[in-house]
Amino acid sequence: MNIAKEIAKLAYEALDDKKAEDIKVIEIGKITVIADYFIIANGTNSSQVQALVDNVTGELSKHGYEPKRIEGIRSASWILMDYGDVVVHIFSKEDRLFYDLERIWRDGKTISKEQLEV
Repeated sequence: MNIAKEIAKLAYEALDDKKAEDIKVIEIGKITVIADYFIIANGTNSSQVQALVDNVTGELSKHGYEPKRIEGIRSASWILMDYGDVVVHIFSKEDRLFYDLERIWRDGKTISKEQLEV
């Protein structure tokens, strides 16, 4: 398994573990050099958004992966976690609807949880 796919799988599991809503993994490596995967999820309130961020950083850190940067922590409405080839976006429900990254990156390929296992 390549590193980007492993990071995406671990991040997905960490989000799922804390009951993130509507987790989407979009493979974008064939359409941009920004990253290989975008992971998009949302929490129901600012406390859950923070719990999601904490769980992703904790789980990935256990496996030796540290973020290059994390932005948006203070607002807790859109947190961007940059792991190089994987970028994790954790939103409040309202901001996710507003920014609609799934529409912006619709040329990417949506990957299922099962496809990350391979």
